[in-house]
Amino acid sequence: MKHGYIKVAAVTPKIKVADPVFNARQICERMEEAADRGAKIIVFPELCLTGYTCGDLFLQELLLKEAKEQLQVIADASEGLDALIFVGLPVEKEHKLYNVAAAVHDGRVLGMIPKRFIPSYAEFYETRHFTPGNRVPEPFRLEDEEIPFGGNLLFQADSMPELVIGCEICEDIWVPDSPGLSHAMAGASVLVNLSASNETVGKDSYREMLVKSASARFIAGYVYASAGEGESTQDLVFGGHNLIAENGTVLARSRRFSAQTIYADLDIHRLSHERRRMTSYHAGNKKEYQMLSFRMEEEDTELERRYDAMPFVPSGKKERETRCDEILSIQSYGLKKRYEHTGAKTAVIGVSGGLDSALALLVTVRAFDMLERSREQIVAVTMPCFGTTDRTYRNSCKLAETLGVTLKEVNIKEAVNVHFRDIGQESDKHDITYENGQARERTQVLMDIANQTDGMVIGTGDMSELALGWATYNGDHMSMYGVNSGVPKTLVRHLVRYYADTCQKEELAAVLLDILDTPVSPELLPPSGDAIAQKTEDLVGPYELHDFFLYYMLRCGFEPAKIYRIAKISFADKYAEDVILKWLKTFYRRFFAQQFKRSCLPDGPKVGSVALSPRGDLRMPSDAVAAIWLKQLEEL
Repeated sequence: MKHGYIKVAAVTPKIKVADPVFNARQICERMEEAADRGAKIIVFPELCLTGYTCGDLFLQELLLKEAKEQLQVIADASEGLDALIFVGLPVEKEHKLYNVAAAVHDGRVLGMIPKRFIPSYAEFYETRHFTPGNRVPEPFRLEDEEIPFGGNLLFQADSMPELVIGCEICEDIWVPDSPGLSHAMAGASVLVNLSASNETVGKDSYREMLVKSASARFIAGYVYASAGEGESTQDLVFGGHNLIAENGTVLARSRRFSAQTIYADLDIHRLSHERRRMTSYHAGNKKEYQMLSFRMEEEDTELERRYDAMPFVPSGKKERETRCDEILSIQSYGLKKRYEHTGAKTAVIGVSGGLDSALALLVTVRAFDMLERSREQIVAVTMPCFGTTDRTYRNSCKLAETLGVTLKEVNIKEAVNVHFRDIGQESDKHDITYENGQARERTQVLMDIANQTDGMVIGTGDMSELALGWATYNGDHMSMYGVNSGVPKTLVRHLVRYYADTCQKEELAAVLLDILDTPVSPELLPPSGDAIAQKTEDLVGPYELHDFFLYYMLRCGFEPAKIYRIAKISFADKYAEDVILKWLKTFYRRFFAQQFKRSCLPDGPKVGSVALSPRGDLRMPSDAVAAIWLKQLEEL
């Protein structure tokens, strides 16, 4: 429950057709096993107390009576388990038979949800036995207690008000007007589906698509439990295909043709964040709904869920290559449009021998190729100064030469020294003025060359640098179009490597690979011999950590303590906990303090789900303070 996590389980027990006593024992065993594992929502298949394949035996009074009695056995067994359990059974009400999901909690049946859409096509003939369920809840007498009976029942955890559960039954998810839609709009953050979906060739893929789609459209968790081993195979086979999804992503799936239980940790706070940020997600009509509160202990869920250490970078090679090509296309198409609009003749880029300027140059070359313009109209400017090393200088020149662009060298040492004398800056005082003076001189050179050549200065800074404010204000912070502004540093590396792997030019690939192997540095301090003296990640922290922090703060709205918790899991084999905490504090301090630089960013294309443009994704005041975020970290 802490940080919004809730463990859920989809369970397929091995049953016997028309034997509620045996089935109840199996359900109780699997229910207790799931609860011991920490599951707080436990879902069993459709009609699992009797079996879905009873056929005309559903009309037998003895079977219905035994099913109701065994439901009470299950309810008694649930006492003290601290879990909400959904079990399927046939129930007679006012001389009609209903396919029902019973919600059981701590010794009681809280309510019954009847199946709304009853299929009678192809292999299904449920209308032979069952009546479509009512939506608006009505009172129903179960033993000595009156409980609500109806489709529009929602169950809310008292210790986590955001956790609201709605229920569908099998066919309900396959129809256009699914009950899940109105459940979600009425406030359900988790949907459960008790199903008996038989197997045919290819049906598993379609079923999974439905579950993923429902969880995405409803911005909800979805727990799907299907019938399996023990159902009659007279005409059909049931594979027990269980699925757990969250907002379009499958978190767990079972092996088919097995009586398996699957578990997953749903993130209710993340779902709430997604619904808050989507202003088009409207609340629905709650008047016809009845909300039932249930008690749930607030405790620290032992997480089985894992978070990718590089959320911006796809883990699979094929998907990563597709993503890289798509991002390069977005960047180059954005720049192409800007040239078509402005009529500028040249592109002026400061090349440093580093990753960011290499990517910006590659993108510009791609845009000029689209425009069918000569690459010679791209002016790559190398501006050696006090911190430039031979390696980065050679790579700058070689990259420009192999790409066929115009290379121009402007040594800025003399200009910077003159400027230092003008303002009274001692040349051996290696402070922030010493560093930023060089960065601003370089930007002035680029701007003036752009004026000379009727061109535009192409910005090279990436999104990770903008998040940390690792840019000189009105220095490398400024350009006429920032092609890398939507690309995080962890992704920059993969984009450059992808270009190296696919360019089919050995000389170009070689220089790109050497750039990839060069430490990230602004090279503003004198080197020690030929070694780079200033390594960015030694100063501000590892970019893979900062990109992780950035993604889960902005994209998911996680609080610092939650980010720290999942970072410890994701980077357990690489960074000590105190190191992660140190750089997380650095991230929050810099992110808030440096917003003023992001508030006046040049134009640049958004490429992913996180962006920092003040005209787009991040409308943040420059004078907001990080006090409450840092306070939470200090309390850890």
